[in-house]
Amino acid sequence: MAADSKPTIVLVGGAFHTPQSYEKLQTAIEGFGYEVHVPRLPTCNEARPPNADLGSDTELIRSYVEDLIQAGRTVVVVGHSYGGQVCSNALCGLGVETRASDGLKGGVSNLIYLVGYALPEGTSTLDKFKEFGNIENMPLVFDMAEDGSAVVRDPKMLFGLEGPGITDEDIEAYAKTLCRWSGKGMLQPLERAAWREIPVAYIHTTSDSSIPTPEQQSMVSFLENAGRKVQTFTVESGHAPNFNATQSVADAVHKVLSV
Repeated sequence: MAADSKPTIVLVGGAFHTPQSYEKLQTAIEGFGYEVHVPRLPTCNEARPPNADLGSDTELIRSYVEDLIQAGRTVVVVGHSYGGQVCSNALCGLGVETRASDGLKGGVSNLIYLVGYALPEGTSTLDKFKEFGNIENMPLVFDMAEDGSAVVRDPKMLFGLEGPGITDEDIEAYAKTLCRWSGKGMLQPLERAAWREIPVAYIHTTSDSSIPTPEQQSMVSFLENAGRKVQTFTVESGHAPNFNATQSVADAVHKVLSV
């Protein structure tokens, strides 16, 4: 792929994550010659009480991607965890094929779920928790404040931060990139599902305690049963492959875009 034809990549982070949480992955993807953007979601602004929700995140990502398209870029969007829910909701009508049918150039060429929530309209991340019987574990995992904001009680456990070459100092530094999050985002159902119109890939993880493998597979199966072809990859990681399976994720992203 010629350098001047490479798409621009937008990484949409998950709950509790900030742009700093993706610095390793951003650097690894940039190593293939891509320009990478990591906007901070409004639900991660740490406001007390929370003043942002799925709608706020949707508006920010849609506007961000639209600006890149208007600047002449072809865009690839990677959504991690809850960020996948945001991508699904934000990108309808922005796909390359959809825009071409309207006589418009450019758009979003690929949507990549990085162990992300790829759900149908009318479904929230909380609904997926309930489907797989995880709702009763939420108080053990999240410290929910009365104002509706939340922090992760044990990032090392929930995100599976250990891995080859990962030190305790690395884990501590990564945990410091995490933030207080507006829990409203997990309660709100999707209004739209961009995966219906944009080519989809899904990057699975093997030892994920936040979105276990059967839950990941159920989402891919739903997309396939809805008639969508899904390109899949698997990396050896917990729920933060951006941190401890960085190069494998970057390789998968590059492979999707090299076809």
